Amino acid sequence: MSRRPDPRIPEIRRRRAGTIAKSERVMAMSRHLTLTRGVLADHLAQATPAQLDFIESWFEAEPASREQSKRARLLKAAGFPNAKGLDGYDWSDLRMPPDWGRVQLESLEFVGKSEDLVPYGPVGTGKSHLAVAPGRLACMNAMPVRFFTASGLLMRLRRAKQENRLDGELAAIGKARLLIIDEFGHMPVDEEGSRLLFQAVSDSYETRSIIYTTNIEFSGWGRVLGDKNMAAALIDRTVHHGRMIRFEGESYRRTHALMQ
Repeated sequence: MSRRPDPRIPEIRRRRAGTIAKSERVMAMSRHLTLTRGVLADHLAQATPAQLDFIESWFEAEPASREQSKRARLLKAAGFPNAKGLDGYDWSDLRMPPDWGRVQLESLEFVGKSEDLVPYGPVGTGKSHLAVAPGRLACMNAMPVRFFTASGLLMRLRRAKQENRLDGELAAIGKARLLIIDEFGHMPVDEEGSRLLFQAVSDSYETRSIIYTTNIEFSGWGRVLGDKNMAAALIDRTVHHGRMIRFEGESYRRTHALMQ
């Protein structure tokens, strides 16, 4: 469907070319706002240059304000446990894949391609930080994100099933462009829990990205999930369109602990 042409600004009096151009810019900005543009055109025809400056600055501020509000809503809905970013992040104790690195992470290229990331390594080495930071960056780029610990996600799904609203909960989670599951493998999951977790992530294959932080290598995922076949299916999907980031070194909390 073709877009309707802009209403013509009435030429009530002779105007300088610069003023006419400014009026046309204001009209163009109004395309994305809920306004009666015919009424706007009539008022612009009579506005002084100072008034046009004001209206122009207003229309520039309005979409910026809406974008800021949208980012705030996305950050709140994501459920991040903290506000950690990538500024000052210590990259020295992790190993990226040979063909992939910091540039691709910070550009969120993996989200655009619906690829997965697996930050893997000992407890306290910065895996959760490297999951939260790109998640927050995605929200700042207007991408919906959901963050859960593995145990928190499982509790949420169990409760939804008990209350006969599991389909709705899965649909809500499925709206995210990026799903972050922190502390995967910190505690074993029973058979029902495995099925629920698999339901939450299986539809993400080639449609959205998942970040799993874990201290369990792939060979131990079957033990965690309690179902080797389900674990194999999950690993297969993750390996096909995913990358592992290996963390090394000592726990940050341990090396900076007051209790030594």
